[in-house]
Amino acid sequence: MTAQAHGRWGRTPSLSFQQLLLLAFLLIGALLGASSLRAVFTLERLMAQSRSGAAQAIELATAAQLLQARSQVLERTARQSLILGDAQLRQRFAETLQDTLPQVQRLEAGGLPADQAQQWRAQLAEVAGLLDATGDDPLERERAVAARFLQLDALNASISEAVQALNAERSSALEARVDSSRRKVLRQVVATLAIAFGLALALGFWLARPFKRLERAIRRLGENDLSRSVEIAGPVDVRRLGRQLDWLRVRLLELDADKARFLRHVSHELKTPLASLREGVALLQDGVTGELNEGQREVVAILRQNTLLLQEEIEALLRFNAAAFEARQLRRQPVELRALVLAQVEAQRLQWQARSLQVDVQGEALTLQADPDKLATALANLLSNAIRFSPRGGRVRFVLGREAGRVRIDLHDEGPGVADNDRPHIFEPFYRGQHQPPDAARGSGVGLSIVREYLVAHGGTVELVDEGPSRFFRIELPDER
Repeated sequence: MTAQAHGRWGRTPSLSFQQLLLLAFLLIGALLGASSLRAVFTLERLMAQSRSGAAQAIELATAAQLLQARSQVLERTARQSLILGDAQLRQRFAETLQDTLPQVQRLEAGGLPADQAQQWRAQLAEVAGLLDATGDDPLERERAVAARFLQLDALNASISEAVQALNAERSSALEARVDSSRRKVLRQVVATLAIAFGLALALGFWLARPFKRLERAIRRLGENDLSRSVEIAGPVDVRRLGRQLDWLRVRLLELDADKARFLRHVSHELKTPLASLREGVALLQDGVTGELNEGQREVVAILRQNTLLLQEEIEALLRFNAAAFEARQLRRQPVELRALVLAQVEAQRLQWQARSLQVDVQGEALTLQADPDKLATALANLLSNAIRFSPRGGRVRFVLGREAGRVRIDLHDEGPGVADNDRPHIFEPFYRGQHQPPDAARGSGVGLSIVREYLVAHGGTVELVDEGPSRFFRIELPDER
């Protein structure tokens, strides 16, 4: 590991990616959990205050109602005791007054203005004084008591209004506290979510960096760029994976060397005796060893035809292996796609003109990063295949376009199409379909395989597409502008 990488990851040298990911989730979870708990505690406190305020409001309203009811009982008892001169009614008035005074104290303790409580006590004290007075006319005292209770009724109504105002004020204050707490909790939740999102984003980028390096390393291996060693800094398991990729790079170098030696050996070991066999058959056919009879000439013709077929098969095998090897050695550069397609059409002009075909290129001018030679070979193979299968006087069309970050090339022809049984195998090497043109030479069966090798190396695809009654080949390449 480089010194820079060690400094970046020096704090967690022994942690795996899974452990780091778990720590990140725990950290974000703890942050969100703490915010949630604080919100819950705030809600519980507000609910307790709401319950307490509601209970206090009910208590004050009940006390005010009870005070008003007791005032009516006191008025009735006082006036009856004066009119009837009954000592028991006087005693009952005194007991009722003693039972009512705690309600006044409760109202005063609950926030009732002290002057109203004092006025209520003063009014009842005057009534008690009138009840205890002697020598005056009872009817006069009864009218005076009635006047005092009229004032007391007005005072009770004022006390009820004061209690209602007090309850409304406390309710407004509680509502203000609830609204303030709600805004505070909302700010807290938003801040927590923002911090959690920022933390998740930072951790995501931080943890994803080693995998981007892995992706670049794997891409280099896929493109057969084996000259640079693979060094991945990061968690312990990612570093271990980087070492395994570097081991794979070394093995690929060894396999490429073995493959090159094998191809050279096959080329020498097969083509040399085959050339001698062809020369011998040619000598026999020319009558160098003596005149051949009809049966011998037929056998020699069969031998010559099969030696030619064997040579074609060997050359196709070497061509396919070379293409598979070269597909991993891309030399990307900006390529103007329309010009590249037109160049392939022009290069095969004699072939398609010999069959009286019309070849068109449609679509906009597109530029993409690609290996021009290998992409040209893939397009040339597809065009050659379309020319081979198209009927005389038919039409071949290239349609270029761009969609959803992909460059698309569609190739339409008017040939017999691909049989359903052949569709899964048309891109396999050396596979020849059922619909072979009667007036064309026998194909090698590697053209479409080479097309797929080169396009897959570019990160693209080639497939046979069904759209209604027609079937055509579609190439898609990544649009890396």
